[in-house]
Amino acid sequence: MKSETPSHTVLAVPTDHPASVQLPPAPTLPLLFPPSRIRLSSSHRGARLARLLVAQQLDEWGIPRTTSTGAVIVAVVAELAANAVIHGRTPGRDFEVRLALTSATVRIEVIDTRPDRLPPAPGDTSPPPPDSPGGRGLLLVAAYADRWGWTVRDAYTKTVWAEVDHGAARHVPEVPHFRRT
Repeated sequence: MKSETPSHTVLAVPTDHPASVQLPPAPTLPLLFPPSRIRLSSSHRGARLARLLVAQQLDEWGIPRTTSTGAVIVAVVAELAANAVIHGRTPGRDFEVRLALTSATVRIEVIDTRPDRLPPAPGDTSPPPPDSPGGRGLLLVAAYADRWGWTVRDAYTKTVWAEVDHGAARHVPEVPHFRRT
């Protein structure tokens, strides 16, 4: 993955923006490695590749994907990347995944090109009807991540971010398997 320093500066949001901005917490600990950043096509293949490349980056950082923390991070990236492809896609424009590692936290940012399509605020996500084939992705992110939210940094993109604390024993919540009827 290409390493670049992500900007944590929140740019001016257009005054006609339809929703309030959920600001990410300011980074408090120094980064252990340079952050990773990768731009992928807004396709199902791009979402799958995001998951695989993040798992590889975690291995390089010493967080094996076979650990509970590694599995949680990969699951969160998979859901956020899928949402970027399904709900945040603009034809011909890519989405981006950024990872940053501190001594206590892995920060995940997924940037897509639809700032007009905002997810519900953390805590406002409600389960879909039991017979619905979708709508559970942010519930999984809320269950797995220690913190998550979104921000609009400009008129062209939105960032959905999540933070997963590592280093301590982590209980991975049991997620029921859903089948289409």
